[in-house]
Amino acid sequence: MMRKSFGIAFVALSLLLNWPLRAQQISVLDKVNLYMGTANDYGQMTPGATVPYSQIQVCPDSKPRQHPGYDYEVPAISGFSINRLSGVGGSGCGGNVSLMPDATGEGVQLLKQTEQASPGYYSVQLSNGVGFAATADDQMAVERFSFPDPSKAVLLLNPRSAFDKVFAAYFHQKTPSMGQGYAECANTCGRGRYHLHYRLYASAPFVLDTIADGRLRLTFDLSSQPSTLGPQDIEVRIVVSTGFADELERLEERDVWGRTFEAILKRAQIRWQHFLSSVEVEGGTEDQQIIFYTSLYRTFHSPFRVTDNTLTRNRYLGTDGKVHEAKDFQYYSSWSLWDTYRTKFPLITLLDGIHSSDIMQSLAQLYITGKKDWSTDHECVPTVRTEHAIATLLDAYRQGISIPSLRDAYPGMVAEVKRLSLKSPDQCLEASGDFWALGQLAGELGMTNEAARWSKRGEEIFDSIWPQAFQHIDETFTKMRGNGLYQGTRWQYRWGAPMYLNRMIDLVGKKELAGQLQTFFRDELYNQGNEPDIHVPFLFGRLGMPQLTNGIVRSLATESVTHRYGGNDAYPTPFVGCAFVNRPRGYCPEMDEDDGAMSAWYVFASIGMYPLVVGEAIYELFPPLFDKVTLHLGTDRQTTVVITKAGGKGKSTNGPCKRVTWNGKRLRNFQLSVKELKKGGELFFHY
Repeated sequence: MMRKSFGIAFVALSLLLNWPLRAQQISVLDKVNLYMGTANDYGQMTPGATVPYSQIQVCPDSKPRQHPGYDYEVPAISGFSINRLSGVGGSGCGGNVSLMPDATGEGVQLLKQTEQASPGYYSVQLSNGVGFAATADDQMAVERFSFPDPSKAVLLLNPRSAFDKVFAAYFHQKTPSMGQGYAECANTCGRGRYHLHYRLYASAPFVLDTIADGRLRLTFDLSSQPSTLGPQDIEVRIVVSTGFADELERLEERDVWGRTFEAILKRAQIRWQHFLSSVEVEGGTEDQQIIFYTSLYRTFHSPFRVTDNTLTRNRYLGTDGKVHEAKDFQYYSSWSLWDTYRTKFPLITLLDGIHSSDIMQSLAQLYITGKKDWSTDHECVPTVRTEHAIATLLDAYRQGISIPSLRDAYPGMVAEVKRLSLKSPDQCLEASGDFWALGQLAGELGMTNEAARWSKRGEEIFDSIWPQAFQHIDETFTKMRGNGLYQGTRWQYRWGAPMYLNRMIDLVGKKELAGQLQTFFRDELYNQGNEPDIHVPFLFGRLGMPQLTNGIVRSLATESVTHRYGGNDAYPTPFVGCAFVNRPRGYCPEMDEDDGAMSAWYVFASIGMYPLVVGEAIYELFPPLFDKVTLHLGTDRQTTVVITKAGGKGKSTNGPCKRVTWNGKRLRNFQLSVKELKKGGELFFHY
């Protein structure tokens, strides 16, 4: 399902073709299908207008809605809201400041054939004749409405719109064309709260009155429209703060209206082009390239940058409820680390050297301002969970990312591991990995005794649970729900601590463990629909069988396979199909995209490398999906890595890869450190 044409002149895509972008740049943006994974419960993503690392994502909210607000298969809408998280499951969070261009707000539907979405842009025609288009900036939603009858230009504002519970909300008109509001809402799964301060600026004056169900009606006089807008158009710009109402008081008209809709859209596209051009792929099918670039696009949705040099003097609201200053860095928030630490953040630290230091510094700051496993009551943006941040920081540090406050964060890390729950086997496995990461990090910081202490504790926890709960396979290992584990079977969780693979080998034997791993995939016990075992296809290299990884990964990424498990339980009837497809039902049933976790998995699977143990900063290597992959790394994007698969003249690349070379030197273990990779060169797969 690709983008669709939209007939309203001011948002016609032909406008973009006049911009000075190279043909290659246009084509890369064209390879992003924002509708992939947006239908029903097949990904829980949205096609909203956004820019990288922005809390703004303007999108219609379906009625009834899916977790992220939008469902491709539901044309009825409740309005257009400005924020949401992508594919996080649960109840979702965001959905604030909903606007409906209709006098009653009832029975309004999207005319699906007019819907159009591309990076930084969304537009649609509504059943009531109104045209809608949106773009975004870091802290501003830009929405344009075109009314068929200017005398009936009305917007219904719902100050209490949200995907979860609303604790407080208000909106007050301050000038004839501007109002200010606030919303305090529950985060995903009702855990914690975020605080949203915003201002709504309109291109024309409006009269505000209250109607039934708490919504506000904005009735516009279009006789005083700016010359840049048509006589039927209203443009609304919603500026959000980073947790402070007084921040909005410093806004001036030129800050809000200084650029046209088209100029903001152009800047959004250029920014997306910068991120998407960090990887170039050659070969593969058209669908594979579209799935790849769509996945790369979704990797950079979050975390959100929530400081702004102009407006906030780098202030941010800490998780302790206090105001802090981000000295010499930009503060980021919005985390879903339980899923994204496995794939998304290692990919960001690989591809985005410009922002990675600030992102990791922000994550380290959580340990200083009161980090909890879930969202706190003092979040400035929608967020979810922050488990396994130690491994994330360790991995970034070993990649060479600067994290100035890492040592200051260390006491908070110690406090965190001391309160880890050890009530279930899966919790024990995850905790053993957290202790391992803390021990490794202490070693990096020169704390020899601390490193030995925490490493020993991790080994003790692993040794206390793996032989007892996971070593001896029986008929209960295939059961998912009601087995005492969180969203996984014992088969899937038994591989959940890859940093202790050598201890598994000592207990089972290398040959026997390798055979069990092959059985795991042969008997279709792997679950691509959830995260606990998504690293398992990449274990073969460490068991002496690196050639097996390629076929399994290629099958999971591109072919129809049998899926016995969904997000929470075994399917009543196994789902047979591709896990990643270029259409609205883009993933397996119940397969959450999880804020970029699955997208980043696909990117890694496509380029021929994977971070098996997050914290080692070492990649397992296997032939890429594409014939050639070029990575542009470093802050100046001058470091280039070329990944090529070739069998030589007359040889096929369908068989097993016999060896891998890095800059001409053979890699006998099919592994490469990220630091070495970032030096640049050629990774060559020989058949």
